[in-house]
Amino acid sequence: MKTKQRRLPRHVRERQLIDAAVTAFSRGDYHTVSVEEIAEVAGTSKPTVYHYLGSKEGIFTACVRREMERLVETIRAAVHDPAAPLGDDPLHRGMQAFFTFVVDNRESWTVLYRRAAVQGEPFAGETTRMRDRVTEEMAELITACTSGDFGALDPRDAQLLARVAVSTADAFVDWLLENPDETPDTMAGHVTELTWSHLRARRPAGV
Repeated sequence: MKTKQRRLPRHVRERQLIDAAVTAFSRGDYHTVSVEEIAEVAGTSKPTVYHYLGSKEGIFTACVRREMERLVETIRAAVHDPAAPLGDDPLHRGMQAFFTFVVDNRESWTVLYRRAAVQGEPFAGETTRMRDRVTEEMAELITACTSGDFGALDPRDAQLLARVAVSTADAFVDWLLENPDETPDTMAGHVTELTWSHLRARRPAGV
């Protein structure tokens, strides 16, 4: 007797297809990867991919949005970890989570920063918006961390320091991936120290 195959919930099927698309796009750029390749990686048909994710542009956009959301949520969870030791630096935790994510999810990082950033709109805009979210969260974190030791921090200084932290972390990623003897923890330490050094340099006299 032939049994009826159970249909997967839509969100599960979409996740599987986006997983396959991230893998495909990490191997080639947007223009060279075909929907057929994505379907092959997913073990399904081209019409199925179109049915769930729409056009090729929609597929790539879905990849960028989901992977950036995963990155943002990973950083946020580390920064606001209620189980973190007392006195532990939340900025360091956030940076360590960022570098760990990149090391553990190289395909995701390739799509976000090697593919989307060079494709122009609308993909570059998606990356920029998500990056701005990370910067805003870092600015809020820096303001909270410095409220006691450094006096009232000007919002523009907090934004500047957040941009320093995020930009420095981006710049250190290639070094981390190309030097396996480095660790997310050591990279996080470098970025955190550089960020606090900038803050100390901008601290008003007597504070």
